[in-house]
Formats: sequence, C-alpha cells, structure tokens
Amino acid sequence: MGFVKSFEEIMANTRATADFYDAEMLMVFWETKPEVIAKLLPPPLKPAKDPIAMAFVADYPATNFDCIYKESALFIRAEYEGEEGSYCLAMPVTSDIAMAGGREVFGFPKKMANIEFKKEGNIISGWTERRGIRFMEVKATLSGQPNDPKALDLFASGAGEEEGVIKGVSYNFKHFPAPETGMLDYDPRLVKQETVLKPKVMEIGEAEIIFRHSDYDPWIEVEVVKMLGGIYTKGNNSMLGGKVVAETGLMEFAPYAFLKWDMV
Repeated sequence: MGFVKSFEEIMANTRATADFYDAEMLMVFWETKPEVIAKLLPPPLKPAKDPIAMAFVADYPATNFDCIYKESALFIRAEYEGEEGSYCLAMPVTSDIAMAGGREVFGFPKKMANIEFKKEGNIISGWTERRGIRFMEVKATLSGQPNDPKALDLFASGAGEEEGVIKGVSYNFKHFPAPETGMLDYDPRLVKQETVLKPKVMEIGEAEIIFRHSDYDPWIEVEVVKMLGGIYTKGNNSMLGGKVVAETGLMEFAPYAFLKWDMV
C-alpha cells in the first residue's frame, strides 16, 4: 500500500476492537494515600471510594493490528458520575505504532520505553526503564493467596456478567498541542473506554513493587501504603471503542496536561 489509501484499503483495516491474543499480564494492586489520589485526578474525575492504585506489565505476542510489543501502566481509581474506573497516569510501550494508536485514539499517556516481562515457574516479574532509569520493578509469587485478603473482593469486583470474563473501565483525557505555543487544539475531552479480558489462565499471588525516582517518570508519587496482591492472566483481551463523556477547560486542565511529555 502507498501513502494514499483507497476506500477499500481503509475499510479492510477498520476494526471494531483492538484484540490481543495469548496476552500475558501481571497486575498488582495497593492502597495509597487519599491525598495522593486527590492531587493527581483532573476534574471532573473524583476519587473513588477507596484509594487504590494498580500497575501492570504485559507481553502481547499477537494482535489484530499487526503489532507485537510489551507494555506497562500505572492507574489510580477514579469516579465519574457515579461510575468507578481507572485513570491512567502512564503507559510505557515498546512499539511506536502501539504508542501512536493509544495516544491518538483514546488519549492514553504512552511513551516509548524498555520493558521486561518474565515468567519462571510460579514467579512473574518485570520492569520498566526510560532514560537509563529502571523506575519500576514488580514481582509476584503465584501462591494462590494475595498479600491482603481484601484483594479478593477487589479482584471479584472486576468480574463481568459472563463467567470467566474481567472488565475494566479506563478514563483518559484526549488533548493535543495547537500549532500556537501554549495552546491546545480543543478543550480536553474525557474519554471512557472499556477493556474485556477473557483469561485462559488466572492465578493470584503475593506481590511487591519497587519505585525509583525519575524526574521524567514520577511513579514514585503513588506511594505504597499497603500492598494488596497481584493477579496473573494469560488469554485474549479486547479493547472496545471509547466515548467522549465530558470536556474540561484549558486553564483548569493545564497542570495535568503533561503525562505524555518529558518535562522537568
């Protein structure tokens, strides 16, 4: 295909969902401080009932959009108009196409990074590194029990109506700089997007996470007060289409507008 696409080529590459096959993920959950959540959430998002944070590392060996890559992410729980979801603070990836797609379509704050995902027996581990700093390391031992029993209720809350299905709502703000310095092209748009996991394997375990200081990737701000546990999945995931559910003003959003950029 050339630079200019025919209508037939465009339609052949149009997909209702972004699908990931035999995806492996390690998700770890912890309690942080309520004031951390309150500081990091842009309006109109509000803190959820509990100050929960989540990070993951993932390996995507096959997709329906011709992209193989690794990914990690940092989320905090948030609520919009009574519906809880997760606000994404960071989502490093190892593929430029995965970065462009997530940023431009849904507003995910993606950056290029070096990411490791490893499974050795019942030990899952991984790390994320940018600008020479390994600012996040994570590990879980799949013992069948989490660090804290309340994690079992948290894991169960993501179960869908269909048995064996996990659903999660993500909130992101879609915004792009305007050609004019210091401006945005439009008022930032709050995007709600749902992802469906259909794991063939799902195991629970005790988890730990290590953050290191980085001016460019300040994950260490989301302090671990109490580690809750980790969950490992392997199966097929689908990202459903998103929807713009609100807009916020430029000046109100400005302090939160730099998740996708390196600025010190």
